[in-house]
Amino acid sequence: MSELKYKEITEKIIGAAMRVHAAMGNGFQEVIYQRALEIEMNESGLEFAREYSMKVFYKGHEIGERRVDFFVEGKIMVELKAIVLLENVHLAQAKNYLEAYNVEVGLLLNFGNTSLEFKRLENKKYQPASFPPNP
Repeated sequence: MSELKYKEITEKIIGAAMRVHAAMGNGFQEVIYQRALEIEMNESGLEFAREYSMKVFYKGHEIGERRVDFFVEGKIMVELKAIVLLENVHLAQAKNYLEAYNVEVGLLLNFGNTSLEFKRLENKKYQPASFPPNP
């Protein structure tokens, strides 16, 4: 089995999220977890932008923008949820964002359940030389 792309960074992000969930549990609004995760990622030495505005592309054309919860190390999109049940629609939405932003790897983190849920996503349509995710 091949090594996961950006494995070390994604492990740091997931570890930070686990520390937040262990300390706070579930039941808070997404923004509360976002603020706590910001503190944990800072303490972990990760470089990131919170509420990062990213351009959305369609067939190489910029068609709008959307904010991602975190863009970490200039490589990884992180979307947060604070819902009881993570459903396939949330996974599909996160995958669509990866493709629209042309970002290779993403994480979907859900703080709303009794245990932290996380999904690692890879963009199968990623085009390295096309357009950068940075504005």
